[in-house]
Amino acid sequence: MQFQYSKFAVALLSAGILSSPAIANANDSNELEELRALVQELSQKVKIIERKDEINEEAAVAAKKESPVVKASANGFGLESADGKNSIKFSGLLQADYRSYQDGANDVRNRTNTRAGSLDANGFHDANDTALLRRIRPTIQGTLFGKYDFRFTPEFAGGSASAVDAYIDARLDPAFKIRAGKYKPFVGLERLQGGSDIKFVERSYVTNAILPNRDVGVSVYGDVFGDKLSYAVGVNNGVVDGGNATTGNEFDGSKEVTARLFATPFKDDANALSGLGFGIAGTYTNIDGERNLDFTNTSAADATRNGLPSYLTDGQQTFFRYGSASVADGKRSRITPQASYYYGPLGLITEYARVNQDVSLLTNTTSNAPSVIAANSSKTLSHDAWQVAVSYLLTGEDASFRGVKPKNNFDIDKGGWGAWELVARYSEINLDSDTFKNKNTGSFSTGTYANLSESAKSAKSWTAGVNWYLNQNAKVQLNYSHTSFDGGAGIGITAVNAAGTNIRDRQSENALLARFQVAF
Repeated sequence: MQFQYSKFAVALLSAGILSSPAIANANDSNELEELRALVQELSQKVKIIERKDEINEEAAVAAKKESPVVKASANGFGLESADGKNSIKFSGLLQADYRSYQDGANDVRNRTNTRAGSLDANGFHDANDTALLRRIRPTIQGTLFGKYDFRFTPEFAGGSASAVDAYIDARLDPAFKIRAGKYKPFVGLERLQGGSDIKFVERSYVTNAILPNRDVGVSVYGDVFGDKLSYAVGVNNGVVDGGNATTGNEFDGSKEVTARLFATPFKDDANALSGLGFGIAGTYTNIDGERNLDFTNTSAADATRNGLPSYLTDGQQTFFRYGSASVADGKRSRITPQASYYYGPLGLITEYARVNQDVSLLTNTTSNAPSVIAANSSKTLSHDAWQVAVSYLLTGEDASFRGVKPKNNFDIDKGGWGAWELVARYSEINLDSDTFKNKNTGSFSTGTYANLSESAKSAKSWTAGVNWYLNQNAKVQLNYSHTSFDGGAGIGITAVNAAGTNIRDRQSENALLARFQVAF
């Protein structure tokens, strides 16, 4: 019995020992299957999470492509589409000026003391020292579809509001662009320089007296030969010398053609000629000034509608006016060779301009009868002006046609003093001597287009100054200008004699012109 139990125990023990590996193997297999299933489940969850991240990233990229970009810098403030093809920008220019005259006179034409107040022996008021806001110009500009630009600049200085620039550009190709609206005609070199970039408080006689300021029309322009030659051809309403067109209808149906070529043949060369540019421009029209204008009533007609200009000194005082009987009556052409040069801190601009204008005299200008052209009164008058202006940056910045960015902005705490620039200019304007003579008799006393006792035959100005650029947005300018005249002083003394020998020269103008400017 004992033996049987022993056999049974051994059998059980043997069975247990033999079955243990099998059980262990069975358990390990189950655990591996469970682990495998768990890994697969986790892997699937990771893939789902990764895909969700990809979807979120794709959505973020898509949203970014559609979100506008806000920009704010020293050059202005604006919004731009993510692809850069559409944008709008806000900028501005503010110039606060002061004019002080050591010598000089206001022009009040042939007025009496009753009309003009107390006049001196030559019929003038002393020029008045004054503070003024020369330019107040906020600007909205931008781009549509990557090719079409627009610009709108109102002017709030001068006691009234007007549109200075209002135009559209189509940049179809670098060599073929179209501009339409009110803009600077592509004519004068100094005029094409921005109002915030000019080196002097006021522009020269070439720019302010002879060449057009702004006009309404359309121009085709572009750059060719690797941007080394720029061209422009335009058709505009036409403005008087130095004129600024309104945005309204033009009174005269004739159009003015403008054209310009300007070359910078060495711009990509690393030598002293790389900053040289030169060119020529011109305008042509046929203009008949308005007749029967009423200059005496309180609602006087626009004086420039006679098609003739008046001219200002460097200190912005009128020194020449045509007589009230004069009227534009035929062709007007202008030509202006021009050049600029920049080398390191040195800058140079020189221009010449000549205008040929057909002028006639009207009869019955003071009666209610219609005015007509006086017989044998037509004459072609030629006036010209020129300037040479030089600038030099004492602080070593590179001079350019555009503004100056100081190497070190003005900062008292950090010791920066901005950029300092010395400037000097000589400019003069000379009027055709026939302007003051009777066409048939050569007399200075009667039948003239302008009165020698009221208007000078020439003005010659020396201007020197200093510009302080606190940073690329703020600038202080100080100019001293001396202007001398030929003729123009005789009102209230005596009538002009036939030879014009009893007319003295207008008093020289000595003016100190100061400006504080902020542009962005």
